[in-house]
Amino acid sequence: MLKKIFRRISRFDSDQNFLHFTENVEVIISKILSLAMIVVIIVSVCDLLIYLGKELLHNDHTLLKDTLFVIFGLFLNVLIALEILENITAYLKKHVIQVELVIVTSLIAVSRKIIILDLEKKTAADLIGLSTAILALSISYLIVRYTNNRHDT
Repeated sequence: MLKKIFRRISRFDSDQNFLHFTENVEVIISKILSLAMIVVIIVSVCDLLIYLGKELLHNDHTLLKDTLFVIFGLFLNVLIALEILENITAYLKKHVIQVELVIVTSLIAVSRKIIILDLEKKTAADLIGLSTAILALSISYLIVRYTNNRHDT
């Protein structure tokens, strides 16, 4: 067993062979991450449906403010997971991390945080931090988008 490993390592005498090996490892790991993310998405959707079903069947009142925020949070969790899966599949297709997708995913995550935010428990510093993060991500998105558009034309 160790002899096989050493033989394979000795084949990496050229940079090209080593780079080919690392690309194969990256593809395998990306596929594993894609499958894991699909499982996470399915579980998240099931969790959302179960929670929604329980609230609609067992709650005599209309959907309360707190319940609505939980449902919105669960929806956005699914959307974030879908965006992460999109990032992984885009990497598998082009073998490049697409910065624009990463920034959009981050914007959705920060937006989720703001939507489910309990203003009674947060300080002004928390709000300033979130608004700074959104401003920085928005500017980053505009820069990347502008740069991509200039390269496409």
